Amino acid sequence: MRVLVTGGAGFIGANLCRELATRPEIDDVIALDDLSTGSAENLRGVGAKLVEGSILDRDLLADLAGTVEAVVHLAALPSVPRSLADPLRTYEVNATGTIYLLEACRRKSLYVVAASSSSVYGAASVSPKHEDLPTRPLSPYAMSKLAAEAAVLSYGTAFGLSTLALRFFNVYGPLQTAGHPYAAVVPTFIASAVSGERLQIHGDGLQARDFTFVTTVTSVLADAVLRQVTSPAPVNLALGTRVSVAELAERVATATGLRPEICYGPARPGDVRDSQADTARLRALFPHVRPVSLDEGLSETVAWFRQAWPGFAGLHDGVLPRQAEKVEETAWRPASRQR
Repeated sequence: MRVLVTGGAGFIGANLCRELATRPEIDDVIALDDLSTGSAENLRGVGAKLVEGSILDRDLLADLAGTVEAVVHLAALPSVPRSLADPLRTYEVNATGTIYLLEACRRKSLYVVAASSSSVYGAASVSPKHEDLPTRPLSPYAMSKLAAEAAVLSYGTAFGLSTLALRFFNVYGPLQTAGHPYAAVVPTFIASAVSGERLQIHGDGLQARDFTFVTTVTSVLADAVLRQVTSPAPVNLALGTRVSVAELAERVATATGLRPEICYGPARPGDVRDSQADTARLRALFPHVRPVSLDEGLSETVAWFRQAWPGFAGLHDGVLPRQAEKVEETAWRPASRQR
């Protein structure tokens, strides 16, 4: 089987390409990425072919669709703060780009599994969040992901396309960058701790998240592709944990072996208060999904930081001097695969 991964040089995409390349059923992995947030170095030594291009290039999408049997759609402009700064660009890439991809896949009758987001639940007060809740997006990013998810599901219904829309919850792990304004909380906390800086919490720190280690996500995505798993409704991709941001800061301190100062500031616009997944639908479709505890996941993530970025100094937009050569020497493999 030949698989296209959009956003394949990004954090989750590169980890997925690595996972797919280990599966004997997969013959070729093609990563499409415009490298606006991803990095070609993430794919060094992985065994995937990188095609540099945009999800908005309809001719390129049509060409690539003719070379594969399945598509994992991860390409997006991530981050709530980024979407507040540029809502039109966020919608164009995340929603319109998804429709362009679906059109290319429809013509070739390809299987499509796509990333949605827990942010679509927004202000919904029920917890854990189950997929039948009304969606109440609080940001342009959440709105764009909801539009993309709706497009994926409607193409399944209207055109008989084999599709699966998965709502990701706070994915973290190796290859996730820090040192830029839109960085996620886990790499930001780790980078701050090892750089001797304070861990900045926005709000009171009691906001809860369902942190999901990246290998859980990539194993589900690979399984979905190989078994052509479909669903007429969205599916949460998380394991139902609930950890406050304040508790996360303490656990990062423990994982790094450091005791950074923790400070608090104003809450950010568009941030969801609580995010925890109901897992019933996921476990029905993927009964063998492997949980990774937060402590185990943080340990692996910190270990990757130590290997890839010696000294934890010189962070600038997630890149250190000569980072590429060092990452090549210390290509990350999940600890579960090393044992």
